[in-house]
Amino acid sequence: MGKLFFYVALALVLVSGIIFGSPDGKLAIHPMDQFTVEPFFGGAHVGLFTVTNVTLWMALAIAAIAAILVMGTARRSIVPSRSQSVAELAYGFVYKMVEDVAGKDAVKFFPYIFTVFMFIVTSNFLGLIPMSFTTTSHFAVTGVLALVVFVAITVTGFVLHGAKFLALFWVSSAPLPLRPVLALIEVISYFVRPVSLCIRLAGNIMAGHAVLKVFAGFAGALGAASFLPIFAISAFYALEVLVAFIQAYVFTILTCVYLKDALHPSH
Repeated sequence: MGKLFFYVALALVLVSGIIFGSPDGKLAIHPMDQFTVEPFFGGAHVGLFTVTNVTLWMALAIAAIAAILVMGTARRSIVPSRSQSVAELAYGFVYKMVEDVAGKDAVKFFPYIFTVFMFIVTSNFLGLIPMSFTTTSHFAVTGVLALVVFVAITVTGFVLHGAKFLALFWVSSAPLPLRPVLALIEVISYFVRPVSLCIRLAGNIMAGHAVLKVFAGFAGALGAASFLPIFAISAFYALEVLVAFIQAYVFTILTCVYLKDALHPSH
């Protein structure tokens, strides 16, 4: 695994030498350019129905998920193939998370939660490919994911419990004079949930990729001494592999926690 990180980092350095190295040998690093949304078929205007690099990599993420979950399990066997093993591990991991965190009555929401997890983790890993585009680094993507979770859970709470869902904000175990203050805090924290989900995911992914580009730019500009930043790039790339999974896990487990509040709103 260590050799894999080293060779991938070396490839990033070689690519960065082309991208970040200017003809006069001066340092030209633009780490945020990788997040620019551009029309896939050329042009400068991005409209509502314009096919962009974001569209392309979201489609590739969906295709990769379909390849793993559908094509990889089409020929199921007692001795699983690699793709079948990955699909079964992902399925079992998320199913157990939903059951343990939100309870058995939350299993009916498993298909959606599993879909969200697979989309985020696949998009994160695809974004680690050199010259790729990380869709989960954009607040427009993570914001929609967070907003859908927030609306769906809120609607579920009111459908199942009606006005009793508001008991989520009333801390009955606290002293009576403090309850109104705590209720206000609970309401504010509840509406901050989609914002925190959105910023946490996009912010961590964006920051990690920007740091990788900065170190790759240094390596491309150092010429013969470019081997020095390779170790930093290797460490950061290994960290980004871990972050890619952890951020998908955090988003999913928080969704399960919020779902538990909707199913069991009383404190």
